Amino acid sequence: MYNQHEQSVLRQQFWTAFGHYMAPIPSSEGIKINWVNYKTGIKDLSFKMEAGAGTADIAIVIAHADTARRSHLFNLFAQLKTQLQSALQEEWQWTPQMDGGKGKAIGRIYTTLGGVSIYKKDDWPLIISFFKPRIIALDAFWNEVKFAFEV
Repeated sequence: MYNQHEQSVLRQQFWTAFGHYMAPIPSSEGIKINWVNYKTGIKDLSFKMEAGAGTADIAIVIAHADTARRSHLFNLFAQLKTQLQSALQEEWQWTPQMDGGKGKAIGRIYTTLGGVSIYKKDDWPLIISFFKPRIIALDAFWNEVKFAFEV
């Protein structure tokens, strides 16, 4: 097994490789975008890609500290669920409230790829192939609906 430093290096190498791979692909608006650190423009609302020792996840994370605001944002996504699923061409898991770590509650809409590890370079093509179409689809969806979230 890898020590903590080696794991950190592999994670950094993966995200750098993914960023380089995605760099030539413009956003749905035709502009250059940082796919690895996607900015929604809405405080405490993010699109996150995570990969670890057994899974890779892509998620819409609603991390607003105020329960009512977090619930409101989650409900906005629920109202747009058909449009989101159409953009993604698949159904994702919906969790309105869960522990986001450090005692912070979050809402999360996500999908997971199992049986892969960021620490195995042979799995990187699978992980990249999992993330790429989904983050591109999220971007296209977001550019159509983001006005509904700008309150």
